[in-house]
Amino acid sequence: MKNQRRKFIQMSTMLGMGAAFMPLQFCAAPKKEEEVVAEAVATKSKLSNFGIQLYSVKEDMGADAQATIRALGGYGYKQLEGFDGGKGILWGMQPAEFKTLMTESGTTMVASHANVFENLDAQAAQAAEVGMKYLICPWIGPQKSLDDYKKKADEFNQIGQKLKSHGIRFAYHNHDYSFIPQEGAMGQDILMDNTDPALVDFEMDIYWVHVAGINPAEYLAKYPGRFRLCHLKDAEAGTGDPHQRGVLLGAGEIPYADLIKQSMGLGMEYFIVEQERFPSGTPMEAAAANATYLAALEY
Repeated sequence: MKNQRRKFIQMSTMLGMGAAFMPLQFCAAPKKEEEVVAEAVATKSKLSNFGIQLYSVKEDMGADAQATIRALGGYGYKQLEGFDGGKGILWGMQPAEFKTLMTESGTTMVASHANVFENLDAQAAQAAEVGMKYLICPWIGPQKSLDDYKKKADEFNQIGQKLKSHGIRFAYHNHDYSFIPQEGAMGQDILMDNTDPALVDFEMDIYWVHVAGINPAEYLAKYPGRFRLCHLKDAEAGTGDPHQRGVLLGAGEIPYADLIKQSMGLGMEYFIVEQERFPSGTPMEAAAANATYLAALEY
């Protein structure tokens, strides 16, 4: 009788210890739906760095480039993408002066749109001296045939090879014309398929892709790793003149939170605001509003 009682006590003790070491999933209460949603929200991210194409504030740049860049840094832009406003890609400044301005404004000049068909070596040397990553062709215009697009692709490869010797990457920035079908295909596809990924990257202007009737996310997925930069600008809903649909970020129909998240998984590195139409307010006010929107955007 004593032995049986002793065995019962031992078994009870072991069962108690076992319960203490049971896996937590067997002990914890199921999570409520609102807790699951809260956890999902908590894992969202925000852009820590984003830039602006200086063409967005071209009049201000023409009036006082240094004051404009300092103001943009104050709005929260960490990156700048330039353009040649008639004073060169450094706006008449010497490289050392330009680098000092970058330090003072808390910005980095990551790229510049440029005429890559003339004086390429001189521009590349300047770009390299201030630490730019890219020189970008902003425009080639609608080509008469797909064969003409193929010739441009060959030229892009040559430009990319020359810039590579300076430690600079080459990229092409699209408009809507290369997404308009001709001869049963799209010029943009010809450019993508006939350029060397080791020499040529692309900057997707998401607005122009969208108003051309192409889904930007689907096109990015079609060519993963080829688009390293993008222009962020929104389009008001509708099918009006594609040149007259630009609005502030968040005021249009382009789903930027989803696009930013998807594009990052497909190789996108640089997110550059560009505003060309101003339904209300000044270009600098638009730049400030767009920076505020991007800083708060969760994806």
